[in-house]
Amino acid sequence: MKDNFSKQAADYSKFRPQYPEEMIEYIISFVNKKAVALDLATGNGQVAHKLSTHFEKVFATDISQKQLDNAIQAYNIMYSKESAEKTSFENQKFDLIVVAQALHWFGFEEFYKEIYRILKPEGVFAVMGYGLFSTNPDSDKILRYFYYDIVGSYWDSERKYLDKNYETIPFPFEEIPVQEFQNQFTWTFEALIGYLQTWSSVQHYISKNNQNPINLIYDDLKATWQRNDHKVTFPLLLRIGKLK
Repeated sequence: MKDNFSKQAADYSKFRPQYPEEMIEYIISFVNKKAVALDLATGNGQVAHKLSTHFEKVFATDISQKQLDNAIQAYNIMYSKESAEKTSFENQKFDLIVVAQALHWFGFEEFYKEIYRILKPEGVFAVMGYGLFSTNPDSDKILRYFYYDIVGSYWDSERKYLDKNYETIPFPFEEIPVQEFQNQFTWTFEALIGYLQTWSSVQHYISKNNQNPINLIYDDLKATWQRNDHKVTFPLLLRIGKLK
């Protein structure tokens, strides 16, 4: 698994969008026993925290200590620094295992073998994510140019799975058909820029060119943002399965 987010861990915690409670509750509705859940590649712990109100215990792992240092705390969440492909958990431990916005970074064969080891036979595995957001047409034109043309070549190859809405990602489970979700926010311009700053492609661009690519669109984007309604919509990605 790649660590693309330690550098901007504080911004990640502050600016990354939350998943709606209705989506979390929908996933949990497929779980028979609400005893122990696991959030792999937890990042800032936002999903782990949501799960903690529904499960007796929640374990959450990440390979980035900086992400874990910024994670949301709760009495029944146990955080640990470890890889998703090789965990320290005993066999058949979890009623629910979730991965949010991270599955595309994993080594699939090794990871799925681990899921089959630590998920209970009747347990549920859920993959969550979100694609490229949309907003007003004026800002969208600038943002898509930024996404595809300015930082497009700086995305890791794994990004293609998100661009395809996780539909092409390997999923060796008995899959459950799911309903569609989306997430809507009203953002300040600072929140918009903060979110763009968390993109791994932006960080790769900065590392290679020693300048921030957001500066190339900043003024034009701000002008379009100020004359529109500040609303953004994220398409949410969801696949749910059980062991075959």
